[in-house]
Amino acid sequence: MSDQDTTSKGFADPAAADSQSTPKKDAQTAVSKPRKGPISFLSGSATSLVLAWLSLGLSKRMVVYFAAHPPHFSSSIAQSIATALKTLMTGMCFLATFSFAFIGLGLFLVFLRSLFTGEQPDAA
Repeated sequence: MSDQDTTSKGFADPAAADSQSTPKKDAQTAVSKPRKGPISFLSGSATSLVLAWLSLGLSKRMVVYFAAHPPHFSSSIAQSIATALKTLMTGMCFLATFSFAFIGLGLFLVFLRSLFTGEQPDAA
């Protein structure tokens, strides 16, 4: 152990030791992790698209329910709170629909890309 690897109290610097062993750890991690295949991308895409379809159904039913059952309160504060909660719940359902749909679309595009490209190392 050199003087550069020790701190002022004489203890080894863990950051310096870590930086020396990082390339070895990265090489071991790359060997031990199997690469994701096209089937993994396709199943993830299908799962996400099914969840998007279910979320869209829930969103539609919520809109129909809230349109058929408007809140009727005598207090204006209660009316405001009910309207805000209705808006938040409807917005969260449509946000889930949008998110699942774009994740499914993205995974499907990655699936197509994995079919047309050969085995290439990750850029990361």
